[in-house]
Amino acid sequence: VCQVDDGSGQQRQIVCGAKNYKVGDKVPLALPGAALPNGLKIKASKLRGVESQGMLCSPIELAISEEKDGLLILSPEAKVGAPISSIFPPDTIFDVEITPNRPDLLSYYGLAREVAALRSASFQLAGPGSEQVETLRYDNGVRITALRECPFYSARRIENVTVGPSPDWLRTRIEAAGLRAINNIVDITNFVMLELGQPLHAFDADKLSGGINVRLASGGEKFLALDGKEYSLAETDLMIADAQRAVAIGGVMGGEDTGVTGTTRNVLLESAYFLPSSIRRTARTLNLPSDASYRFERGVDPGMTLRALQRATGLIEQIAGGQASPTTEGAGTPLTAPADVTLRYSRANALIGAEVPRAEAAGILTRFGLTEVEQNGDAARWQIPSYRRDLLREVDLIEEIIRAYGINRVEGTRRSIFTAVSAADRRTDFETRLRQRLVALGFSEARTSALIPRQADAFAEGAVELKNPLSEDHVALRPSLLPGLLGVLERNLRAGARCIRVFELGTTFASPDASEQRQLALLCTGALANAVHWRTGERRPLDLFDLKGAVESLALPNGSFRRMEHPQLALAAGIFEGERQIGIIGQLTGPRAADLGATSPVLLAEIELQSLLETERNSAKFRELEKFPAVSRDIAMIVPATLRHEEVQRVFSSLSEPLLEGAELFDLFAGQENSSVEKGKKSLAYTLTYRDRNRTLTNDEVTVVHTRIRERLKSELGAELRE
Repeated sequence: VCQVDDGSGQQRQIVCGAKNYKVGDKVPLALPGAALPNGLKIKASKLRGVESQGMLCSPIELAISEEKDGLLILSPEAKVGAPISSIFPPDTIFDVEITPNRPDLLSYYGLAREVAALRSASFQLAGPGSEQVETLRYDNGVRITALRECPFYSARRIENVTVGPSPDWLRTRIEAAGLRAINNIVDITNFVMLELGQPLHAFDADKLSGGINVRLASGGEKFLALDGKEYSLAETDLMIADAQRAVAIGGVMGGEDTGVTGTTRNVLLESAYFLPSSIRRTARTLNLPSDASYRFERGVDPGMTLRALQRATGLIEQIAGGQASPTTEGAGTPLTAPADVTLRYSRANALIGAEVPRAEAAGILTRFGLTEVEQNGDAARWQIPSYRRDLLREVDLIEEIIRAYGINRVEGTRRSIFTAVSAADRRTDFETRLRQRLVALGFSEARTSALIPRQADAFAEGAVELKNPLSEDHVALRPSLLPGLLGVLERNLRAGARCIRVFELGTTFASPDASEQRQLALLCTGALANAVHWRTGERRPLDLFDLKGAVESLALPNGSFRRMEHPQLALAAGIFEGERQIGIIGQLTGPRAADLGATSPVLLAEIELQSLLETERNSAKFRELEKFPAVSRDIAMIVPATLRHEEVQRVFSSLSEPLLEGAELFDLFAGQENSSVEKGKKSLAYTLTYRDRNRTLTNDEVTVVHTRIRERLKSELGAELRE
């Protein structure tokens, strides 16, 4: 039960459950009538029978930070009764997405420099802008064993510091960036990292033994980090060590044993440049991301290493009252600036597509920090600053120019030219028409993976296996589209679908060399919703003739179907174009269909797309609509049961009768005992259509032609004609 001074001269009684405060602390107070960011409205109430006239607030309740373990303790200089906005003034948030090639933008300094360059404005650092190291000394105090992973390392000792809470301005800046305030020393290192982009680390100097050695870890070496977890290190992990043990994982996280605490009096401040790939590998392997590793693995500015160290030293002296050593210990060699890049202004204009004045282009590069060191006619050589190691080629400089010049200032030009239709264009157009035709027939398109599991369907036997598969579900290239469609069937049946008609256009891969071929596969099963039996009212089930009709509609004028055997099909026929087999059609065996959950016949077909493309190209014929009516006559005949319909069609096709337009089978009756057609024979009935394109036929003309055809059928097929 707290007695709180709100600045009005009278104390308020407030009940608080936090435990991190003491008498005399200054904390945020929400008076009755206030509304917190989370929507909570404060009112006078009783807690456990004790009257409470307001609420003392934690950082998370004020939406200042995510800290929720206690009250927000303000600085002793805070004025009692002042609004909280006077301590935490309104701020502007920049929500930016920094690409991995621009680590120079991972700081306030870098972003200000970028914005100033894009807006042709000037900028300066808020603090002292010319921090320089007075003396850099190389001796045995710092040693680098792993020079490849750490080209340069520097450290500075600061004595007699007073570790405590950070002043309000520093804590506000830290928490505004999403970091948790810890103490003034750690907060200063984080602030300089945010300000300049150079991560720093502070050791308790009294807990170090001997000098610093930057080395690689020994295999299996254990390390207790600041997060309280112990990590097992590999021989590729970079370590910061003293004479006895490792004290930090280089560029990732410090150790718990040497961290700065409230009892620390002497500090060793570290600033270094680490190899980005080394830091990235360690952070990913240990699953230990940090704000420092995020910057180091993208590449910090080598020119900021010593400047950031000096900046942090000055802040520690100012805030924590320490005395810095007059010299900085160093080892290794700071990285040199990137190589110069030559820019041809004529090439820049040609690539941009607009005439950017040379003076304006040079001004843009200068604002981005580049320095022109030499001119040679149309070209100029530019020195690249240490923080822009992504500028490697001439085109990189051109990109900087157009970025600042404004791509909206470049007028559009029409560069398209006529190109002849290619084979790829014809194939794409054909597949589009094929899709539209199949959709019109009631089929839906499916897309399945070109990679199949090892235990794939028997249709996938002989599949070419991958040398390095991603998983057991993707180990081979499909030689057929049918396994994928059977998977579609199984999933749809589980979902309760009653009628399934799907197709897929895709690439298959034949063994042994995985040669590619475009294929079309169709699958259908179930009962038609729009085809109901007139007497029973039941939906008509799909049968093989439905699928055969769909296949025949896909431009197969010379196609034929021939019975064949197939291990997975109870009834199968090869689809032939002339004498070449171009596909297969049939009904899935009963046991296999039952395994998939099907209760109706499952009908499949697969056809080569190239064959369909060629037949469509060759079979496109056009004629005008007929002006004169047709005359139809029927012929019924009894023939041996072994006579095939194909042989009857051959006779009709061989007739030299110009008036005969077509013949269509409409009735078939197999002979039985005690019937009008004896056993071993069958009755076939055809409708013959006659037409003359120039006039209307008379009944006598049709009768003469019809009689000749009847005689041919009797003589060539031995047919017995029925009246």
